[in-house]
Amino acid sequence: MNSPSQKFPEKPYGQQHHVDTAHIAPVLRQYAEPLPELDSPDFAKLFDRYADARVVMIGEASHGTRDFYRTRAAITQGLIERHGFNIVAVEADWPDAGHVDQYVRGVAHSAWKRHIFSRFPTWMWRNSEVKAFAHWLHQYNHQQVPDQRVEFRGLDVYSLRNSIHEVLGYLDRVDPRLAHEARRRYGCLTPWQDDPALYGHFVERAGVMPCEQPVVEQLNAMLTEQLAGLIRDDEAFFNATQNARVVMAAEQYYRAIYRGSTASWNLRDRHMFDTLRALLEHRGPQAKAVVWAHNSHIGNAGATEMGWKGQFNIGQLCRSAFGRDVVLIGMATDRGQVAAADDWDGEMLIKDVRPSLPDSWEHQFLKAGVAASLTDWRDPQRKVLRSVLSAPLLERAIGVIYRPESERFSHYFESMLAEQFDAMIWIEQTTPVTALPLPKSQQLEPEDETYPFGV
Repeated sequence: MNSPSQKFPEKPYGQQHHVDTAHIAPVLRQYAEPLPELDSPDFAKLFDRYADARVVMIGEASHGTRDFYRTRAAITQGLIERHGFNIVAVEADWPDAGHVDQYVRGVAHSAWKRHIFSRFPTWMWRNSEVKAFAHWLHQYNHQQVPDQRVEFRGLDVYSLRNSIHEVLGYLDRVDPRLAHEARRRYGCLTPWQDDPALYGHFVERAGVMPCEQPVVEQLNAMLTEQLAGLIRDDEAFFNATQNARVVMAAEQYYRAIYRGSTASWNLRDRHMFDTLRALLEHRGPQAKAVVWAHNSHIGNAGATEMGWKGQFNIGQLCRSAFGRDVVLIGMATDRGQVAAADDWDGEMLIKDVRPSLPDSWEHQFLKAGVAASLTDWRDPQRKVLRSVLSAPLLERAIGVIYRPESERFSHYFESMLAEQFDAMIWIEQTTPVTALPLPKSQQLEPEDETYPFGV
């Protein structure tokens, strides 16, 4: 998700390379594997090739496209049912995703209580497509013993207020003395928790003392208590500790956005990578994760204009850490409609996605002539395919903001697809997500009929 300070790299990046593209589309046509219907057994079998991976990362070319969400969910269902993947980690706030996690693991009434996913952009996770997947995962987990149930977790860094609330709520329950100390430490951030970007402005531009030391002290204090054996509730403590890590990262992030987009981007993706590693370690040796995030986070940034300008991302960090045990899958489209805003904190609109530019990877997939496909070049034997995908062409990225009138400048960057991803899912024409309305009060939604686990 691109925040107010995080737009994709400015164009143009020097002089774009002239590439002879005449031979690309025929090779793509040769290797493209048509996508079966999402509910077909053949669809799940198509992704059996990733069964042995420890982490499968599935991207999206926009945050508001229904087809990307549904396809990603169908891939994930197959990996869970057929190959034992047990963590779904998404580009969402840790505490909000935590409410979904409680629902899918059978310990909460509803996935959508307390206005979760209520900050901009609400449609990114508060939509019918995510709710349908959560309902499926809730039912799947009913068949599993508690310690084998699949988790749904958030990786992102934006939840300063809610994460402080979660840490304090946990400590109130287990140790009022520790809770009192935590309130004193977090008191530095409390005035800014509703507008953390303002905190970053005053620290970086107006000389206000940063709150870095007390939030680091708070995390260290919790870890010390764990080592001393004073905190034994492993799951609740893990959740609270991760929230404390979010507070620490958020404090750094909101200062970094005033030092430039590269510093804040790198800090955010480093936090998401560290959170993923913590999830894998917490789950144990049998942990296998599916990650959902934007292509700009999933693809190896080192093979893109982003990386050439100094940005790295979670995909690049995972490839460095896990090697062949991680699979990076991108998604792309030519045209259709998308849910997006004109500006940050703007109203969600349904916008027409313009046909792809002639000098883009999307246009090459369009010319290949397969309307919906998986193209995989992970196999070392596919040297010809890898070779044609090693040219630098444009790639489109639509975040929560889409500005078609300045699309070339705002939404395209150069990439070498062969090194950015291991595979690409192509859906020629796409439709927008179906956003769910926010509740009008703090009351919980009615319990699902399946709670705690119906048939």
